[in-house]
Amino acid sequence: MTAEPPAQPGADGARVANEAHGADSQPLSVPPAPPVAAEIFGARLGTAEQYARLLAGPGVTRGLIGPHEIPRLWDRHLLNSAVVAELVPRPCSLMDLGSGAGLPGIVLALLLPDVAVTLLEPMQRRVVFLTECVAVLGLANATVLRGRAEDWAGKLPADVVTARAVAPLARLVPLALGLVRPGGIVLAIKGAGAEREVAAARRSLRRAGVTEVAIVHPGHGKVDPAATVVRLTAGRPTGGGARPRGEEP
Repeated sequence: MTAEPPAQPGADGARVANEAHGADSQPLSVPPAPPVAAEIFGARLGTAEQYARLLAGPGVTRGLIGPHEIPRLWDRHLLNSAVVAELVPRPCSLMDLGSGAGLPGIVLALLLPDVAVTLLEPMQRRVVFLTECVAVLGLANATVLRGRAEDWAGKLPADVVTARAVAPLARLVPLALGLVRPGGIVLAIKGAGAEREVAAARRSLRRAGVTEVAIVHPGHGKVDPAATVVRLTAGRPTGGGARPRGEEP
């Protein structure tokens, strides 16, 4: 599938900015950034706060994020995405699979200016929102592509692939491995069931050529709750080779 031209940043960027400030709709009240956000985002905190307003305004009115998520926007979404930056080698290329409203892709792009971030999303309304956010936030290192993982497999191999709330691990891994180079890493942001997912997907991981598996917790001791990430190292499909090594769940 060929990528569609991104939305023009001028008019659309102005539109999403107006929506975020209530010109076309009344945004939900964005909770103030917690003190730890200043430590995590540093000089980019203002941009993160601007993105929070975009999520609470047009993100909600366009159905990209539920209004019940706004009170926990920082802890559950923005900080949970930001701490994943600890796991990203720099510089590198990164593809955010099923980017949705831009979590974690937008957050990683604003935190890691030396990382080339591609936001891959199949749904047009989300692509428009992402394109507008990239323009409004001034993310020169971010590109938006419309399509599914299957459409882009092998075409733009990235050093890192991220995925958050895309699919169970057994279904996610074949999609993500088609987008990452051999030796690259997949960072699957998961929840409390990460260990069960890894155990259930062991055979699929082995067939897919995953060489290392680890469950890691970036942000531990900084944010509450810390993120839970399944980190996979991509090898080459083996059809049943050696068992993936790494941290056992």
